[in-house]
Amino acid sequence: MNLASKDAKNKFGEMLDTAQREPVVISKKGRTVAVVMSKQEYERLLAMEDAFWAARADEAMKNAEWLGPDQSEKFLKGLLSAEA
Repeated sequence: MNLASKDAKNKFGEMLDTAQREPVVISKKGRTVAVVMSKQEYERLLAMEDAFWAARADEAMKNAEWLGPDQSEKFLKGLLSAEA
């Protein structure tokens, strides 16, 4: 569902009810500015994001594409000294 920001304001309760079934896209002056969704859908998206980054981290560890604590500290100190 798409709503103009004025309609979202005037029909707030209806918008919240709709958001329980489907995301509501809110536009202002013809430009999308927000999306309202149910808490359940938001949590599902967060879980998908967490799973994605966990899989990326696992893959990096398998391929030794990561720095250990000592190497990380050395790298960060190098960055900080380069900025000074």
